[in-house]
Amino acid sequence: MERKIFFFILIFPAIVCAGNKTSPGTSASGKYPNLFVELLHKSRPQVMSKIDSAFSQLFYGDDKTQRVFYPAGSDMGYIEDINNLDVRTEGMSYGMMIAVQLNKKELFDRLWKWAKTYMQFQSGQHKDFFAWHCNTDGTVLDSSSASDGEQWFVMSLFFADARWGNGGGIFNYKTEALKILDAMLSKSDSSDSGEVVTNMFNKNYRLVVFVPNGKADGFTDPSYVLPHYYELWARWADKNNNFWCEAARAGRKFLKAAADTITGLTPDYCRFDGKPLKWLAGGHNNFQYDAWRVAMNAAVDYQWFGKDKWEVTECSKLQDFFYSQGLSSYGNIFTLDGKKLSSSHSAGLVAMNAVASLASDFKNKKDFVEELWNAPVPEGRYRYYDGMLYMLAMLQVSGNFRIYDPPGNHVTKCTND
Repeated sequence: MERKIFFFILIFPAIVCAGNKTSPGTSASGKYPNLFVELLHKSRPQVMSKIDSAFSQLFYGDDKTQRVFYPAGSDMGYIEDINNLDVRTEGMSYGMMIAVQLNKKELFDRLWKWAKTYMQFQSGQHKDFFAWHCNTDGTVLDSSSASDGEQWFVMSLFFADARWGNGGGIFNYKTEALKILDAMLSKSDSSDSGEVVTNMFNKNYRLVVFVPNGKADGFTDPSYVLPHYYELWARWADKNNNFWCEAARAGRKFLKAAADTITGLTPDYCRFDGKPLKWLAGGHNNFQYDAWRVAMNAAVDYQWFGKDKWEVTECSKLQDFFYSQGLSSYGNIFTLDGKKLSSSHSAGLVAMNAVASLASDFKNKKDFVEELWNAPVPEGRYRYYDGMLYMLAMLQVSGNFRIYDPPGNHVTKCTND
């Protein structure tokens, strides 16, 4: 099916979501910059060859050292977290997004059927949510949901509807997306009992919760906050459209509150007011693995919608900080004020810092793009997380991470601030 990149500035000139008056972004222009071409002067065939090679290695490379995708039977497959020997909604939804962006329907359908068959609950309190991780044979390890997975599932399903059209049953992509979207806001508002399944978004703050149950729905993960997705849901959902516009606005405001004003670093987990969560074990009040992704989310949000110039400032601060730490050697865990806690130099963080160049005005942003270009495709024990972020970054930096507008979408006008 032909790509359906939408041009709202031409079709719906009066329709905007809340935000600052800045660049309309690629949602209006339909033009996605290729920083490998524009900053590094690579040819487009060179770029696509590099993307194809990386995809082939991560999805179809050596079973023991390279690939993260494994077929299951004739029509299913899963993305494995090699380090933890399990399957996570995070990886499955990332895999589906990579597949739809690269127009690989057969791979997309394999992943979706596995997730639908083994991970999604079909009844009970958890209905339409997903178990956040399973064994590779499909047995559920934990019935709780990690809210990022559901969000990426919804977005990839909407894009699949736009690129390929809907099929029957579980391959009616739009119906499946709307089902998950509805579940996010139709559970219990109260977590007083401690065990009840709650909404995936706190309706007072309009922010995504870390886990939708009474044990972990009172705080959030900044890397789960995806304003650019909420903008699209406001246009495409069949209900709660105004809520999604409010969530986009609240998400941008929250990220600004969560980021350190000097370094730009954000914590792994924090309260809804943006304050780091200090009582939970594991150092999640620091900048570590989850938080790497905030740069990606802020940059893509600005690239797509151009609503908040703060995202330019944030991406620039992050690059300035990491450049000062040594471009080719900076660590991967820091306190928010910049004290290094780990000297490991991780490909996943290199990837996310390159994506920041989509919004950054840092004078040396080209160097971050070049670091990604020169980085080897992740292999070995940590190839799952590093590899998924690397692959997403390759698509985003090259202009191949695009909005696909489902046919017959519902468009909601969002009020200005």
